[in-house]
Amino acid sequence: MNNYSDNHPTDPSKASFKSIHLVRDTRHAKRFARISMVFFSILLLSLFLPWTQNIRSNGSVTTYLPQDRPQSIQALIAGRVEKWYVQEGQFIKQGDTIVRLSEIREKYLDPKMIERIDDQIKAKEGSQNSTSGKVSALAKQIEAIQKEKLLSLAKARNKLKQNEFKLISDSADVRAVKADFDIARAQAKRADSLLSKGLLPITEQERRNLKLQESRAKVVVTENKLQATRNELINAEIELGSLEAEYTNKISKAESELNTALSYLYETQSEIAKLNIEFSSMAIRSNYYFVTAPQDGYVVQAKISGIGETVSEGDVICTVMPSTPELAVQLYVRPMDIPLLEKGRKVRLQFDGWPALVFAGWPGCSFGTFGGIVQVIDNFDTDGRYRILVTPDPNDVPWPEQLRVGSGSFGWIMLKDVPIWYELWRQFNGFPPDYIGKQASISKKEETSKKENKAKQ
Repeated sequence: MNNYSDNHPTDPSKASFKSIHLVRDTRHAKRFARISMVFFSILLLSLFLPWTQNIRSNGSVTTYLPQDRPQSIQALIAGRVEKWYVQEGQFIKQGDTIVRLSEIREKYLDPKMIERIDDQIKAKEGSQNSTSGKVSALAKQIEAIQKEKLLSLAKARNKLKQNEFKLISDSADVRAVKADFDIARAQAKRADSLLSKGLLPITEQERRNLKLQESRAKVVVTENKLQATRNELINAEIELGSLEAEYTNKISKAESELNTALSYLYETQSEIAKLNIEFSSMAIRSNYYFVTAPQDGYVVQAKISGIGETVSEGDVICTVMPSTPELAVQLYVRPMDIPLLEKGRKVRLQFDGWPALVFAGWPGCSFGTFGGIVQVIDNFDTDGRYRILVTPDPNDVPWPEQLRVGSGSFGWIMLKDVPIWYELWRQFNGFPPDYIGKQASISKKEETSKKENKAKQ
């Protein structure tokens, strides 16, 4: 008898197989297919979404200005710690005393050394004034000797000229007397001839002989006078030369004394200068006994502890952290990434201790990151990497006030916007990010400006 019930299959050979029913029921398969198509469509469309290329780098928080970095306070002189005026963590202002030192060198142990050096300076200044007076007196003496020399030489030259004129006059007298003598002698000869002929009386002949004798005597007297004048002329010349030598000797002696006095004066001035330097050094050194703060900040670490400990020149006493530093982040990038960087490049930063949700390729969707701008790119490497300094972006969220120098940081240096499929293809092939230099960006700006100008025209 045939069974026409709906609970049994028409084909008895397939009634016990459940897989046949599953295969024949296509509702779940169609739903899965539709979901898969939607998913792969979304995935395919997402490949065309923009993705910002970036360079990742680790670093730490530092300061942009060198004077804002932790500063080691050093002892400028060797000394012994006498008193501390601060403690670690204390805020100090510029000029506040940190520690007081006392002297340990034998040369500076005398507490009245500055007063004694001042006394030496005053004594040397007195000696300098005395020597200056002596120099002035010698200069006046030399001037007086030179004037006296001029007067004496003028007097001697006048006397020499007088003797020369006298010599000329005596020579003329000698010539005149000799002429008279020749006339007298000729008259005497004629008188003798006339007397022998009886033409002249003997008295006339005697008178003429007497006149001849007188003329002869005048010649002798005049010649002696001429010789005496010549001797006086020679003596005047000798006296003139002697005066020149005498006054030259006096002037040379006075100039020698003047040079000696000047030498002593210059030596005294040199000693005064040395004493003034020593006095200033001692006065400045006395200020170094008190080590003061160079700027406002916090005492973060004391290297010297206790009272009575000695320090040498250049020893670190403590470290001061400036109170209001201008923070920056130093990141270290690979040499292959340096050509992609330039000043003004945008950077996203994540700081240690601040929770963040980061999407490196979509900086606008990230949470807990902060903006920065590349300000400094080093020209030399440090352990195979190049350091860059990043400062806060004024157009972004301000950095946290709780940041401290030395805190860890992670940065993403933003580059070109590309599709996601291109970025996946680039990383799969190991290609570097795309390079956009300044010239390309400038040319784009110029093109846009030209287009705007044409549109305005």
